[in-house]
Amino acid sequence: MTKAARLGSSLARRKAVTAWSSAALVAGMVGLSFAAVPLYRWFCLATGWDGTPGRAIAAPGAVGDRVFTVRFDGDVFPGLPWTFGPEKRQMRVLVGQETLAFFRAQNDAAIPITGSATFNVTPEQAGRYVSKIACFCFSEQRLEPGQVVDMPVSFFIDPDIAADKDLKNLDAVTLHYTFFRAKSDGVTATSALDLSRYALSSTFNETTSGPLTAARE
Repeated sequence: MTKAARLGSSLARRKAVTAWSSAALVAGMVGLSFAAVPLYRWFCLATGWDGTPGRAIAAPGAVGDRVFTVRFDGDVFPGLPWTFGPEKRQMRVLVGQETLAFFRAQNDAAIPITGSATFNVTPEQAGRYVSKIACFCFSEQRLEPGQVVDMPVSFFIDPDIAADKDLKNLDAVTLHYTFFRAKSDGVTATSALDLSRYALSSTFNETTSGPLTAARE
Protein backbone atom coordinates (compact mmCIF):
# COMPACT_ATOMS: atom_id res chain seq x y z
CA MET A 1 0.00 0.00 0.00
CA THR A 2 1.35 3.38 -0.96
CA LYS A 3 1.84 6.20 1.55
CA ALA A 4 -1.06 8.12 0.00
CA ALA A 5 -3.32 5.09 0.29
CA ARG A 6 -2.35 4.58 3.94
CA LEU A 7 -3.08 8.24 4.69
CA GLY A 8 -6.46 7.96 2.96
CA SER A 9 -7.38 4.84 4.90
CA SER A 10 -6.36 6.46 8.20
CA LEU A 11 -8.40 9.56 7.40
CA ALA A 12 -11.46 7.45 6.56
CA ARG A 13 -11.18 5.57 9.88
CA ARG A 14 -10.93 8.85 11.79
CA LYS A 15 -14.03 10.21 10.04
CA ALA A 16 -15.95 7.03 10.88
CA VAL A 17 -14.95 7.23 14.54
CA THR A 18 -15.95 10.90 14.66
CA ALA A 19 -19.32 10.14 13.06
CA TRP A 20 -20.09 7.31 15.48
CA SER A 21 -19.00 9.41 18.46
CA SER A 22 -21.23 12.28 17.36
CA ALA A 23 -24.18 9.95 16.89
CA ALA A 24 -23.65 8.45 20.35
CA LEU A 25 -23.44 11.92 21.89
CA VAL A 26 -26.69 13.03 20.23
CA ALA A 27 -28.45 9.84 21.34
CA GLY A 28 -27.21 10.35 24.88
CA MET A 29 -28.40 13.97 24.94
CA VAL A 30 -31.85 12.94 23.69
CA GLY A 31 -32.07 10.27 26.38
CA LEU A 32 -31.01 12.72 29.07
CA SER A 33 -33.57 15.30 27.92
CA PHE A 34 -36.40 12.81 28.43
CA ALA A 35 -34.97 11.76 31.80
CA ALA A 36 -34.39 15.35 32.91
CA VAL A 37 -37.72 15.94 34.66
CA PRO A 38 -37.76 12.67 36.68
CA LEU A 39 -34.10 13.12 37.63
CA TYR A 40 -34.67 16.74 38.59
CA ARG A 41 -37.65 15.77 40.76
CA TRP A 42 -35.76 12.87 42.40
CA PHE A 43 -32.75 15.07 43.14
CA CYS A 44 -34.88 17.79 44.71
CA LEU A 45 -36.83 15.30 46.84
CA ALA A 46 -33.64 13.63 48.04
CA THR A 47 -31.77 16.82 48.92
CA GLY A 48 -34.44 19.44 49.63
CA TRP A 49 -32.78 21.57 46.96
CA ASP A 50 -34.72 24.55 45.62
CA GLY A 51 -37.14 24.35 48.57
CA THR A 52 -38.55 20.99 47.52
CA PRO A 53 -40.67 19.41 50.31
CA GLY A 54 -40.27 15.77 51.24
CA ARG A 55 -42.73 12.87 51.40
CA ALA A 56 -44.07 11.05 54.44
CA ILE A 57 -46.43 8.16 55.16
CA ALA A 58 -48.22 10.00 57.99
CA ALA A 59 -48.01 13.07 60.20
CA PRO A 60 -45.82 12.68 63.31
CA GLY A 61 -48.82 12.64 65.68
CA ALA A 62 -47.51 15.30 68.04
CA VAL A 63 -48.99 18.72 67.30
CA GLY A 64 -47.09 21.75 68.55
CA ASP A 65 -48.31 25.20 69.49
CA ARG A 66 -46.34 27.16 66.87
CA VAL A 67 -48.64 28.52 64.17
CA PHE A 68 -47.68 29.04 60.53
CA THR A 69 -49.47 30.81 57.73
CA VAL A 70 -49.23 28.56 54.68
CA ARG A 71 -49.81 30.36 51.39
CA PHE A 72 -50.64 28.54 48.16
CA ASP A 73 -49.64 29.51 44.66
CA GLY A 74 -50.00 27.79 41.29
CA ASP A 75 -49.30 28.40 37.62
CA VAL A 76 -48.70 26.56 34.35
CA PHE A 77 -45.55 26.24 32.28
CA PRO A 78 -45.76 27.83 28.79
CA GLY A 79 -47.27 25.37 26.33
CA LEU A 80 -49.82 23.82 28.68
CA PRO A 81 -53.34 25.11 27.86
CA TRP A 82 -54.69 24.71 31.40
CA THR A 83 -56.02 27.08 34.01
CA PHE A 84 -54.68 26.15 37.44
CA GLY A 85 -54.61 27.67 40.92
CA PRO A 86 -55.44 27.16 44.60
CA GLU A 87 -59.03 27.12 45.80
CA LYS A 88 -57.91 28.80 49.01
CA ARG A 89 -55.07 31.29 49.04
CA GLN A 90 -53.82 30.60 52.58
CA MET A 91 -54.38 28.65 55.81
CA ARG A 92 -53.14 28.89 59.37
CA VAL A 93 -51.82 25.55 60.62
CA LEU A 94 -50.07 24.18 63.71
CA VAL A 95 -46.74 22.38 63.34
CA GLY A 96 -47.29 18.63 63.17
CA GLN A 97 -50.93 19.07 62.12
CA GLU A 98 -52.01 17.20 58.99
CA THR A 99 -53.70 19.70 56.68
CA LEU A 100 -55.70 19.20 53.49
CA ALA A 101 -55.70 21.83 50.74
CA PHE A 102 -57.18 21.84 47.25
CA PHE A 103 -56.09 23.18 43.88
CA ARG A 104 -58.34 23.35 40.84
CA ALA A 105 -57.36 22.66 37.24
CA GLN A 106 -59.22 23.02 33.96
CA ASN A 107 -58.22 21.81 30.51
CA ASP A 108 -58.88 24.73 28.16
CA ALA A 109 -57.94 22.75 25.04
CA ALA A 110 -60.20 20.80 22.68
CA ILE A 111 -58.18 17.60 23.17
CA PRO A 112 -57.27 15.47 26.21
CA ILE A 113 -54.01 16.62 27.81
CA THR A 114 -51.82 15.06 30.50
CA GLY A 115 -49.95 17.29 32.91
CA SER A 116 -47.40 16.78 35.63
CA ALA A 117 -46.58 19.17 38.48
CA THR A 118 -43.34 20.28 40.07
CA PHE A 119 -43.40 21.88 43.49
CA ASN A 120 -41.33 23.84 45.96
CA VAL A 121 -41.51 25.82 49.18
CA THR A 122 -40.32 29.32 49.99
CA PRO A 123 -38.34 30.33 51.83
CA GLU A 124 -36.11 27.59 50.46
CA GLN A 125 -34.64 26.74 53.89
CA ALA A 126 -38.09 25.68 55.09
CA GLY A 127 -38.55 23.10 52.33
CA ARG A 128 -37.05 20.26 54.36
CA TYR A 129 -39.65 20.76 57.09
CA VAL A 130 -42.71 20.59 54.83
CA SER A 131 -43.75 17.00 54.11
CA LYS A 132 -46.52 15.71 51.87
CA ILE A 133 -48.56 12.62 52.66
CA ALA A 134 -50.67 12.62 49.49
CA CYS A 135 -50.55 14.93 46.49
CA PHE A 136 -51.76 15.24 42.92
CA CYS A 137 -48.14 16.03 42.08
CA PHE A 138 -47.07 12.44 42.82
CA SER A 139 -48.44 11.28 39.47
CA GLU A 140 -49.46 12.59 36.05
CA GLN A 141 -52.95 14.05 35.69
CA ARG A 142 -55.02 13.57 32.53
CA LEU A 143 -57.84 16.01 31.83
CA GLU A 144 -60.43 15.66 29.09
CA PRO A 145 -61.40 18.71 26.99
CA GLY A 146 -63.03 21.29 29.26
CA GLN A 147 -62.77 19.03 32.31
CA VAL A 148 -62.45 20.71 35.73
CA VAL A 149 -61.00 18.78 38.67
CA ASP A 150 -60.24 19.54 42.31
CA MET A 151 -56.80 18.24 43.24
CA PRO A 152 -55.97 17.59 46.92
CA VAL A 153 -52.67 17.82 48.76
CA SER A 154 -52.22 16.55 52.32
CA PHE A 155 -49.20 17.93 54.18
CA PHE A 156 -47.73 18.91 57.54
CA ILE A 157 -44.95 21.08 58.89
CA ASP A 158 -42.40 19.04 60.84
CA PRO A 159 -42.19 20.07 64.53
CA ASP A 160 -38.39 19.81 64.18
CA ILE A 161 -38.51 23.24 62.57
CA ALA A 162 -38.57 24.62 66.12
CA ALA A 163 -34.96 23.47 66.58
CA ASP A 164 -33.71 25.37 63.52
CA LYS A 165 -32.26 28.61 64.87
CA ASP A 166 -32.10 30.12 61.38
CA LEU A 167 -35.90 29.87 61.10
CA LYS A 168 -36.86 30.81 64.65
CA ASN A 169 -38.64 33.97 63.49
CA LEU A 170 -40.32 32.37 60.49
CA ASP A 171 -44.13 32.32 60.64
CA ALA A 172 -45.16 31.88 56.98
CA VAL A 173 -44.28 29.62 54.04
CA THR A 174 -45.50 29.44 50.46
CA LEU A 175 -46.28 26.15 48.74
CA HIS A 176 -45.93 26.60 45.00
CA TYR A 177 -46.91 24.28 42.12
CA THR A 178 -46.18 24.52 38.42
CA PHE A 179 -47.94 22.20 35.95
CA PHE A 180 -46.20 21.36 32.69
CA ARG A 181 -47.26 19.14 29.81
CA ALA A 182 -46.21 15.53 30.42
CA LYS A 183 -43.88 13.82 27.95
CA SER A 184 -46.41 10.97 27.73
CA ASP A 185 -48.44 13.37 25.56
CA GLY A 186 -45.73 13.03 22.93
CA VAL A 187 -44.25 16.50 23.40
CA THR A 188 -40.61 17.42 23.83
CA ALA A 189 -39.46 16.84 27.40
CA THR A 190 -39.07 19.93 29.55
CA SER A 191 -35.48 20.32 30.66
CA ALA A 192 -34.52 20.42 34.33
CA LEU A 193 -32.75 23.74 33.75
CA ASP A 194 -35.91 25.30 32.28
CA LEU A 195 -37.97 24.02 35.20
CA SER A 196 -35.50 25.40 37.71
CA ARG A 197 -35.36 28.81 36.04
CA TYR A 198 -39.13 28.98 35.74
CA ALA A 199 -39.64 27.96 39.37
CA LEU A 200 -37.16 30.58 40.57
CA SER A 201 -38.75 33.32 38.48
CA SER A 202 -42.33 32.52 39.46
CA THR A 203 -42.07 31.37 43.07
CA PHE A 204 -41.52 34.86 44.41
CA ASN A 205 -44.75 36.07 42.81
CA GLU A 206 -47.26 35.01 45.43
CA THR A 207 -50.31 35.96 43.38
CA THR A 208 -52.28 33.15 41.82
CA SER A 209 -52.23 32.96 38.04
CA GLY A 210 -55.85 32.50 37.11
CA PRO A 211 -57.58 30.39 39.77
CA LEU A 212 -60.95 29.13 38.62
CA THR A 213 -62.67 30.31 41.76
CA ALA A 214 -61.93 33.38 43.80
CA ALA A 215 -59.30 32.61 46.43
CA ARG A 216 -60.70 32.65 49.93
CA GLU A 217 -58.82 33.63 53.06
